[in-house]
Parts: sequence; structure tokens; C-alpha cells
Amino acid sequence: MPCILKRDMLMREHSSNSNWNRAALLRVVRLAAGALAIGGMGVLGGCAAPVRPTANLPLKSDSSLTTGHPQDLARDYTIGVAFSGGGLRASAFAAGVLQGLANTQAGEGDLLDSLAFISSVSGGSLTAAYYVLNGRQGLAQIKEEVLMRDFESHMNVSLASPANWARLLQGGLNNRSNFAQVLDDDIFSRARFADLYAKGRPDLWINATDLYHRTSFPFIPGLFNALCSDIRDYPVADAVAASMAVPVVFEPTVLKTFPKGCPTRESAFIQPVLNNVSSPRLMRAMAEAMHSYRAPAGPGFVKLVDGGVTDNLGLSSILVSRAVASNAYSPMTARDAVRIKKMLFLIVDAGRGPSGTWNRQLDGPGGIDSAMAATDAAIDAAARLAADSFQLVMRQWRDDLMRHRCSLGSEELVALGGVASSWRCDDVEFIVDFISFQSLEPSMAARARAIETRLKLPAKEIELAMEAGRQLIGQSAAVREFARGASER
Repeated sequence: MPCILKRDMLMREHSSNSNWNRAALLRVVRLAAGALAIGGMGVLGGCAAPVRPTANLPLKSDSSLTTGHPQDLARDYTIGVAFSGGGLRASAFAAGVLQGLANTQAGEGDLLDSLAFISSVSGGSLTAAYYVLNGRQGLAQIKEEVLMRDFESHMNVSLASPANWARLLQGGLNNRSNFAQVLDDDIFSRARFADLYAKGRPDLWINATDLYHRTSFPFIPGLFNALCSDIRDYPVADAVAASMAVPVVFEPTVLKTFPKGCPTRESAFIQPVLNNVSSPRLMRAMAEAMHSYRAPAGPGFVKLVDGGVTDNLGLSSILVSRAVASNAYSPMTARDAVRIKKMLFLIVDAGRGPSGTWNRQLDGPGGIDSAMAATDAAIDAAARLAADSFQLVMRQWRDDLMRHRCSLGSEELVALGGVASSWRCDDVEFIVDFISFQSLEPSMAARARAIETRLKLPAKEIELAMEAGRQLIGQSAAVREFARGASER
């Protein structure tokens, strides 16, 4: 739910329908500046809610890193999905894509049976986590149980309240009680990652942003190992809320580091990357962040905000996982590497594209429009680069995987589960397909792209975004070819 939500939500003034406008944002900025100028922090500080304790717990043994985490997820025909941010618009679009997969026959089942992995950001994380926890039944009820909710009704938006000025100055208008607690109680039924992992396929990576280090922070065992924390006990709702924590609108989600007496070693990839001046900058940034979590004089706390700040498509964490892999198949397992024949990876982008009318006149844009457009440009540029890099990495991954398969001896193949007599080591294919509004018929595309990035949407817009997802899966040539191959195997 990155930049566009900052624009859509912060430019509406609180009224009977919880809308904001541009004047409201200007007043917030002016009030904040004025309060800082006169030392208002001290006066207003008493109005703010106390800082809540962190929700993550220390790691007690190295077995906590993998216990219960899904393994051997791939089949011969496997699907991976990345869900972008974009508020409830992205949530509904993601739900429509999942329903589209369920509606596409493949042999005796459907394509939802082939889904092994989901990476999600912001609004996409809401749908992804709900589906993984609740399965097909959850997908059937997600519209009424999740997407039609008015999450904004729980949020602080009134600019007439001095307490809200204090909240704004101290990190954000809203905290866990306004959103994560609602998700925990009403949506995820207080589920923890242990509950998520107990569901098995598909595996889920929920992505947030480490605000201090400016890197992606996927909620996976490896990152929690860097914190020396046990991800199994962490609330799913808090991870989703962190992934959706738009700066200023929400205060950051806070994790604590536990470096003293940690039972596990630092990840093996970190020091080689830090010692190599030629290491790719993305890898170096992640290595520096993870190394600092273990340092005695390190951050102590990790402050997380919306995952779309660093990558609105949720791809950078996958890129890093491949970059730091010590083998040809990670994050797949050795069994997956032998089993897989074709992988289809769908990048589901609920982005809106350019908006506004200031490009049609000589004057403008104004200061607010300039700031918001510049932020959107940075986010979109990063997403484009991540998407391009992802396609290159997928091609390289396929080549590495083929060489690995062809190097295996017969005894190794048997140990990994055996293979059919028709199995060929070079018979493996990776396909990337983009699912976005721009592929819709023009009038529907325009209506879908006009849906605001909010946490409350009318039923007709929720259904429009869901229908867009279903249609795009149905018309995707890559999806049809994949389904045909899966049916003929």
C-alpha cells in the first residue's frame, strides 16, 4: 500500500465519510512545523499513547529456525506469485487472481493446486496471509469477511485533535491498536507464523521495509535468525500491518534484536559479501543490515514500514535469496530441484499509473503534487528495475538448475525421491508473466486504475478489482499454456 496511499489518504480531511483533502495535509505540515518550532513536543507528548512492547520473542534454540517451516513445495508444474501493494484495491485484485487460478482447470484439479509460493507487499499481504491461513474456504468468503470492511473507521484521522498532532510528530497517526489489533482479532484470529507454516503449501513471504537501513525485510526464518528471534511465535497480523504501514499514517512496527547469547551463528553469506568490494549493492545493503542486527552496539530495534517503500512488487527479497544462495536451487529444496519441470511466476501489479491534471496546464505542479509525484516516480522506477532484474535472475536460475540436475548421478536421484523413466535433466522451464490493469480492455482498465488506494472501498469497486484479476488470469496466454501442459503430463 505504498506511495499512492500516502497521496490518497493524506490528501483527505476527516469528515462524515472519513475523507481527507489537500488543505488538511498542508495544515498538518504547518502544525507539525509550528509545534517543533516552539518546542511543542514537550507540551503535546502527554497526549500520545505509551510505546507498546515489541511482539517478537528471542530464539531459544537453533531448531526454531526450521521447525514447521514448509519444505519440498514444488511439483512438476509449479506456480509462484508476487502480489503488489495498493490498499484494498491490491487486496481485491490479488483475490481475483487467486480465484482465476481456481477457475482454471488443469488435469483433475485446477491451477490453485499448483501454487507453491507467494511473495506479498502491503495490500497484497492482506489477501495472501488470509488465503494461506484459510485456504479455498477463505478465498470464497474473503470479499465479505475482509475486503468489504471499513478499516479506516478504526483510524485516527481528525486534525482537530491535539493528540493526533502529537502522534504525528512522534511517528505516525496510528499504531498497533488502530490496525494490527483489528487484524489480529477480526481477520487472522490471533494466528502466529507457526499456524501459517502448519498449513504447508503455499509458502508465504510477507515483505516490509527496514526504515533505517532502507532495505526490504521479508518475514522469513532467515531474517528472524539475524535478529536472533523466533518467527514461529510472531503474530501474522503484525507482519501484515508492518507490510502495510504507510509512513506518517502509521507509526513503524518495531522488532527487538537479541544478539546476546544467541544460539545460532550469523548467516554464512554476510561476511564474504561485506569483505568483497565488488559485491552487488543490493546484497551488500542486506548484509550490512543483517550484520548490524547482531552487533552489540547495533540498532537494538528494527523499525518497519510499508514494504512498497523499497519494492512495491515484492521481488527484491527473492532476488536477494538467489544472490546469496550457496547452491543452484535455493530457495527451493534439493527435492524440488529434481521434481520441477515448469515454473510459472506471476507478477501481479495493482499499480494505478500517473494521475492528476497538472500536466495539461502551464503552471504547476504545486509543492504537494511535486512531492507526491517525485515519491511515486522513485517507487515506480525501483519497481521497474526490480522487475527487469527478476526476469534476468529467473533465466540464470533456470540455467543453474539445469546444470545441477544434469550433474546428479543415479544414486543421488534415487535418494532425492527417484524420477520417472521419461525424466530429462534439461527439461525445466521458468516463465514470468505480468498481470496488471493495463492488459484489460481500455474502459475497464481506466475504471480499475481509478480505484483509490484506501482501506475502505465501495462494493462495486471491490468487485471490479476482483473481476479484473479473474479476467486477466483467464486471458493470459502463459497461464493457458501452463494449464494445458499440466493437463497433458
